[in-house]
Amino acid sequence: MRIAVYPGGFDPVTNGHLDLITRMTHLFDRVVVAVVKGREDRASMFSWDERISLIRGAVDDMPNVEVEGFDELTVEFARKKGAVAIVRGIRAVTDFEIEFDMALMNRKMAPEIESVYLMANQQFLFISASRIREVSRLGYDVAELVPPNVRLAIREKLGH
Repeated sequence: MRIAVYPGGFDPVTNGHLDLITRMTHLFDRVVVAVVKGREDRASMFSWDERISLIRGAVDDMPNVEVEGFDELTVEFARKKGAVAIVRGIRAVTDFEIEFDMALMNRKMAPEIESVYLMANQQFLFISASRIREVSRLGYDVAELVPPNVRLAIREKLGH
């Protein structure tokens, strides 16, 4: 069984993330969306538990996707899950530079786990979780950029 781990903060999960997850389900037998714990700062919109719950709600129609939280090295989490790959999305050259450094370190720590990169679809190139947080706090309705359950949670969180 080919298992992939897709790690990230997902604060919040976006339609760009969901596009990548959907595409991963065609490449791997099982996809584990791994929500990193270390995001509990003042810029966060959702707690760790909320982020896990929101992603689960967004992927509940994908039987070969599971969502788990983790608070350790990504490669250690991937090893525990039996993953053959850590998958990340790339939107721009700046993403590549960061991901390239991370891939080299991951390869040093876990040479048996491949780093796999999927290019974002053109319609999602401008979407990032930080941009979603920013524009939604300023009153923009992000309905076309996030899953419906996430839009509702954002509106409730911000009192809209």
